[in-house]
Amino acid sequence: MASLPGPGPGPYILSIDNGTQSVRALLFDRDGNLAAKAQVFLEAYYSDHPGWAEHDANGYWQAVCAACQQLWRGTDIDKSSVAGVAVTTQRGTVVNVDEDGQPLRPAITWLDQRSTRAIPQLAPWWRAIFRATRLDGTIAYFRREAEINWISARQPDIWRRTHKFLLLSGFLNHRLCGNYVDSTGSQVAYIPFDYKRHAWAGRFDWKWQALAIRRAMLPELVTPGTRMGAITAAAAAATGILEGTPLLAAAADKACEVLGAGCVEPHVACLSYGTTATINTTNRKYVEVTRFIPPYPAAMPGAYSTEVQIFRGYWMVNWFKEQFGDRERAAAAEDGTGLSAEALFDRLVDAVPPGSMGLMLQPYWSPGIKVPGPEAKGAMIGFGDVHTRAHIYRAILEGLAYALREGKERIERRSGIAITELRIAGGGSQSDAAMQLTADIFSLPAARAHVYESSGLGAAIAASVGLGWHADFPSAVQAMTRKGKVFQPHPEHRKIYEQLYRRVYQKMYARLQPLYREIAAITGYPE
Repeated sequence: MASLPGPGPGPYILSIDNGTQSVRALLFDRDGNLAAKAQVFLEAYYSDHPGWAEHDANGYWQAVCAACQQLWRGTDIDKSSVAGVAVTTQRGTVVNVDEDGQPLRPAITWLDQRSTRAIPQLAPWWRAIFRATRLDGTIAYFRREAEINWISARQPDIWRRTHKFLLLSGFLNHRLCGNYVDSTGSQVAYIPFDYKRHAWAGRFDWKWQALAIRRAMLPELVTPGTRMGAITAAAAAATGILEGTPLLAAAADKACEVLGAGCVEPHVACLSYGTTATINTTNRKYVEVTRFIPPYPAAMPGAYSTEVQIFRGYWMVNWFKEQFGDRERAAAAEDGTGLSAEALFDRLVDAVPPGSMGLMLQPYWSPGIKVPGPEAKGAMIGFGDVHTRAHIYRAILEGLAYALREGKERIERRSGIAITELRIAGGGSQSDAAMQLTADIFSLPAARAHVYESSGLGAAIAASVGLGWHADFPSAVQAMTRKGKVFQPHPEHRKIYEQLYRRVYQKMYARLQPLYREIAAITGYPE
């Protein structure tokens, strides 16, 4: 729990940010300053079968309640000064609820890799159209990966009893205000959503045939900033939020993070160094960075988030710390000066020259859909007897930055707009070493977002517009965001990285792809 010094009299917005690894309750003022914070850590998921990733749905709600109650205990800010509440959550995590709003099964998280071959049949004309346009493989992947189809095929009794099929955001909204309502900005999943119109798919859309779901099973959708309801008596008793406080629509965590980092123009890119590493720009035009893969809804109504994802991006950093970081964690625990384990990991990076003495990492720790393809795996090449765990750690950070730079160039090609500014958010943005090598690899200044809790701030920005604090989203962003520390590219380092990126990294996937396919054929993984 952290209560920040000197909070003013308010008013404040309470942002509830339910991420993969924790739930945060955050109070922001009109100027985008974080006045108080509480955090409850989560187990990201549990797995009863290989490839599964589930979480107790009620456990998410209990963590929200615990974070809010912890917030009130740790701050002098009065609950009555909270003008509104907004929710932002991890994307793609789904919850089945019955007529009483109770979960029927564990939530299936976005990290889940199950799929099913038992999928609804498409009409002959749709099959013909998709074959003619060479989209049949993409559509088949969508149908196999959809949790809707897996539950319908494998757990038909649960599916018959499902009253509503909700994303985690919709589940928490219902718990808070009693209404089945969600933001258009939160709709990122295998669901019948029209990503161009930001609405449920039209009556004759192919998705209604591809997915075993009816429109009545889905919540009402509203745009970010819309009032969805008010905190109920039951929610007030559980969370400590005052009954009747307005609940306003925000968006998914990545969309809110982009907004909270101040990236509302297409020439400004937001790099998110979170569990999934992403590069995003906000565009008023519908631009498919990868053909036939739609841009996600932005946290700003009517806008699109042109995104390239590196699944399990900074998850790899946490993996490294858990597997090889005992020394730093122990040293930080024994140190009496408040030195953090993260600072010691930065020292590991700084002890290794740019390029990690030839060690190169391709960060495809989870397969993709098209770029990379479903056969993709991670790889590290260039090992020699000079390499230590410090080189591996730096190579992980460099590999993620290479992959995101590749995403930047794809966004530029498809949009026709050059990216000239970088804003960095997410947990990895707190590392000066990661910030510096990002500036070097992109050959652009890299600005840290002014608050670490950028996704929570984005949710507060959406709520501030809905409450009338600001006239529109651009003016709210101008008032509530600003640059933090800026890192300039180092001339010598950028030369090394430019050669490694062009002459090595960009060739790795094409060279290794046939071997990945052979691995899959031999081992059956990934399917």
